[in-house]
Amino acid sequence: MLSLEDCIGMCGLTEEEVRALAQHEHIPEIAAAEMGNYLVGTPAGKFFIKEMIRDDIGRAIACGDPERALVLKLVLRNFVLQHPACEERHRDELRLHG
Repeated sequence: MLSLEDCIGMCGLTEEEVRALAQHEHIPEIAAAEMGNYLVGTPAGKFFIKEMIRDDIGRAIACGDPERALVLKLVLRNFVLQHPACEERHRDELRLHG
């Protein structure tokens, strides 16, 4: 039987990224790992993950939780570093090919 850690290790996202997806979508982390595995496999999915994290940063700021916002900013930074194709400059390329 696979553990949550096993699923996170195979999904292509970090534990923090999976946690952010789970919180954003209000789903268990194991389901977020599966969702993340699917999304990270597509260029559009990578943009979607990035936007979910951005939404959560905005929500944390609006709720007066600067510590959570900072954690999510680091998650976003690391996600973009690991998946550079999700930067804004690549969005037009995605439209041309997809």
